[in-house]
Amino acid sequence: MNQQTATVNQSSRCRGAIEAIGASRRRRNPAEGWVNAAAFDQFLCWLGPDPESAGQKYESIRGRLIMMFRARKCVFAEDLADVTFERVARKLTKLTTEFSGDPARYFYGVAKKIYLEYQRGLTTAASTTENVAAANAEEQNLENRLDQLEEALNLIPKADRELVLKYYAGTRRQKIEQRRALAEELGIGANALRLRVFRIRSQIKEQMLRRNARCSSH
Repeated sequence: MNQQTATVNQSSRCRGAIEAIGASRRRRNPAEGWVNAAAFDQFLCWLGPDPESAGQKYESIRGRLIMMFRARKCVFAEDLADVTFERVARKLTKLTTEFSGDPARYFYGVAKKIYLEYQRGLTTAASTTENVAAANAEEQNLENRLDQLEEALNLIPKADRELVLKYYAGTRRQKIEQRRALAEELGIGANALRLRVFRIRSQIKEQMLRRNARCSSH
């Protein structure tokens, strides 16, 4: 096995481990969904007393989570950081009454658990034999996910759909310039833009989860 193939296989196992975390959570509590717009606003209020300070807190915690996952050799550190935020957001009602102190401490605790789940997923993925049937199943799964994404995008407002598509378009360097231009066009800062996109992504994931639930019931 050459180095390029090994890298691709490692990347696939890492991605599979991240998806396994979400799948495991849904099996344990299928009624538990992604955060919606109202919950996201409540989530920001928990992070800070005003949008600016909440945005700064969000950026600070997310940056530290990404560094933590990268330090532990996680290939998709940003995705794991997002999983951490989503996991915390779903517990917000309980947190506002039972948790006191710096929210960052709670995020770090949840991130450690997610990392352990991620490692278990890697072990499982590494022990799975790759074959043609599995490859075909993965291709079909990808097609289904793309269909779900397309449907979810069509269900959100056009302005939100265009914003999130522009936000993720292009190469790494192009993204930097594109996001700077988007922020200027909207008259907001980079932090506010990232928060707005995070909110839209939450709505998209919620729509995808609802579609999965409908398909499973038939």
